[in-house]
Amino acid sequence: MFKPVLTLVCSAMFASAFGQGQCSGALPITAGTHVVDTVVGTPPSLLCSQWQPAPAAVWYAYTPASDLGLTVSSDLLANIGGDTRLSVFRGTCDQLVCVTADDDGGDLGNGFLSLANFNVSQGVTYYLVWDSRWNSSGFTFSVEEGPLHMEPLSFTSTAPEPPLATGIGTFVLAVVDMNNDLLDDIVTVQGTNVLIHMQQPEGGFELRTFPTGPVANAPSWSLCAGDLNGDGHNDLVYGGQQGVSMMMSNSSGTAFTAVSYPQYVFSQRSNMVDIDNDGLLDAFVCHDVDPNVFFTNNGDGTLAFHQGGLGDHPDGGNYGSIWIDYDNDRDMDLYIAKCKGSESTARRDELHRNNGDGTFTEVIDQVGLGTGMHQSWSSAWGDFDRDGDLDVVIGASTTINGGHKVFRNDNGRFTEVTAGSGLDIFMGTSNEWTTHDFNNDGHLDILGGGALHLGRGDFTFARALNTNNHAVGDLNDDGFLDLLGDNAIRYNNGNGNNWLKVHTTGTVSNHNGIGARVIVTTASGSQMREIRSGDGFRYMSSLTAHFGLGTDELVDEVRVLWPSGLTTVITDVDINKTVEIIENTTTDVADVTEEAPFRLFPNPVTNELTLDLPAQEVISIIITDATGRVVLQDKPTTLWIDVSRLSAGMYTIQAIGRERSHSARFTKH
Repeated sequence: MFKPVLTLVCSAMFASAFGQGQCSGALPITAGTHVVDTVVGTPPSLLCSQWQPAPAAVWYAYTPASDLGLTVSSDLLANIGGDTRLSVFRGTCDQLVCVTADDDGGDLGNGFLSLANFNVSQGVTYYLVWDSRWNSSGFTFSVEEGPLHMEPLSFTSTAPEPPLATGIGTFVLAVVDMNNDLLDDIVTVQGTNVLIHMQQPEGGFELRTFPTGPVANAPSWSLCAGDLNGDGHNDLVYGGQQGVSMMMSNSSGTAFTAVSYPQYVFSQRSNMVDIDNDGLLDAFVCHDVDPNVFFTNNGDGTLAFHQGGLGDHPDGGNYGSIWIDYDNDRDMDLYIAKCKGSESTARRDELHRNNGDGTFTEVIDQVGLGTGMHQSWSSAWGDFDRDGDLDVVIGASTTINGGHKVFRNDNGRFTEVTAGSGLDIFMGTSNEWTTHDFNNDGHLDILGGGALHLGRGDFTFARALNTNNHAVGDLNDDGFLDLLGDNAIRYNNGNGNNWLKVHTTGTVSNHNGIGARVIVTTASGSQMREIRSGDGFRYMSSLTAHFGLGTDELVDEVRVLWPSGLTTVITDVDINKTVEIIENTTTDVADVTEEAPFRLFPNPVTNELTLDLPAQEVISIIITDATGRVVLQDKPTTLWIDVSRLSAGMYTIQAIGRERSHSARFTKH
């Protein structure tokens, strides 16, 4: 990209007056914000990169009182449209040593501003040198102190080929596997077309266009994906400003049919989740101005509309919903980030605990998460300290009424640990807050506020780089998470760390395994992810669980806790690959592997099969035919199973309990 060189007017007297025109006169500074009036002075003779020299420079000296991570940035709102170049040295003025340098590392405006992250040592003087290669005009820069930075992280921005269609809004982006090949695809919406860039095994994408016909509600505020009609292919929920529409796939995944609901919904975040845990995926949509709405699955490809019961404030204010199991009881709870007006009670966040019987209780104050008049649009839930429960970062959309908040989960109750986290001094705000492991070191990072913050596993985060918020997934199948947005893919350049991806397929649970918890154990300990459809505020990110493994070279165990109550365990898993785990049909099934025979009658059977088992012991049943194909699965409310629709032949029935499973064969007349 062409960058204009601005005319430099040199003035030796002006440089001398400012006292930072050369290394020996470098102006001592500390952390904070600093103003450069003009760039005049002696440039460094040493270049830290393959750059052309600059005519002039200004010099600053920084000496830390302890070992720490430093962020030096001109990528600030005050400098929008500007262009800067930074070099950092240590050593003596007659023998400088390059530490780092940056020209166009920023994201704001035209992308020509500078951002450098590096570690500094106690008592060592570092020279921060801004030169006039592109601009001699004044600007502002910041120096931020924080925890030591992790291994460098960088991205390369590339337009997908074929390119994304013009006119696609920033709201309608998804990164999700749409054709069941274990590769994340790109989903966008343009008018009456669903556009899918199918990731190819050999790399790159193949664009497929799916006409949908007229659609009442465009996904102007959010988009989410999952298999609603149970045909094995992902459907889409459009959260529009006037209502909700759904794109339902056909049985072959080759077309979508638009289904729109007539009720007025000023949609915000949308999710897919099995709200009533019947094995069928439901949909939930935040309402901006009224109580929330949700759609329960009838099991025949249709969904029933409901309003109220999960966020009932009459003024709405519901923005960023996320379904999580905060209390480790294996059912999904609902957290709602709220934002509404300057003094409205409708911007007080809510946590709805799943009582396990189809009802929910709002418990935000009881668990210690009451955030008052905070004003947030989304929250990032993950096990930041790897102790087996979900912690949370509640990102602020404005710092007027307080900044971001960090909470540690202690057995279902929360303790605020914001102070010293690094997010307490970060003033960037945004609608989007999510958590993933971008550098594959085994610790969750935070994407939010226009920046990516690397996690250290101890509730401290170091800002690594500035970036807008995007949909997240692996778009070149290299095991490192990429970003999709602004009509481009930001490919993660990666590092030497190892990884594992886990794709869940439910049989008793919903097909995607949404709501499942995946736990990976290596020599460094255990870490866990939850399968979610819709996090952050508007985007749809991958349904594949991604784990950074650091330098660990073997996965001892992968454990999947399914929404059905079943548990699947596989052991001795190779690293740097994608593993597909199918509920109760994989070769290794733990916690339910002890199969005991039981009596059923009549056998042979014509219409109704009775199981001779305690009713409270059975949580689900699976019937397979002689080829092993699943022909019926259910969560019975009685032990009388209707098999009248089965063809004549031999079958195996599994009655699955929380402690063990039972199996028997029967003949259908």
